[in-house]
Amino acid sequence: MPNLNLDAEALYQTLARSIKSGLASAENIAIVGIHSGGAWLAERLASELQLTGRLGFIDVSFYRDDYAERGLHADVKPSQIPFAVDGATILLVDDVLYTGRTTRAAINELFDYGRPARIMLAALVDRGGRELPIAADFVAETVALPNDQQLVLQRADDGRFSLTVDHA
Repeated sequence: MPNLNLDAEALYQTLARSIKSGLASAENIAIVGIHSGGAWLAERLASELQLTGRLGFIDVSFYRDDYAERGLHADVKPSQIPFAVDGATILLVDDVLYTGRTTRAAINELFDYGRPARIMLAALVDRGGRELPIAADFVAETVALPNDQQLVLQRADDGRFSLTVDHA
């Protein structure tokens, strides 16, 4: 496989432009990031869109359909949705869209908080391989990776993003 050289900062800028344009006519917008990479992206987006008061985070660990197989990771974070979900346009943000199972779990969890008017999905990278019929409304890049590899988003102390390919 060729060596992927993905500039996460450039991808973020592409994604942010697409989101700003796509949400221009939306009302009652809130942003929810999926821990951890999606949460980092959501924080920066909320700041740029001046929606920091409408920013939430979810950890889907308890909502995944493979919870029994995967178990509970030591870095589970509490979900925080500090706004009314009912009637909101939710921008759900994740770093990498792959099988769709994390997205499904996030949507299930969001509905425990209320009934949004709409949920839109943003992902920095879509790597294909869907197991569920889920597609992102906003995506910066689509890549193909073998099943034994995964993309990992990292955030440096200065807030800059980088992407690496790890072997699973």
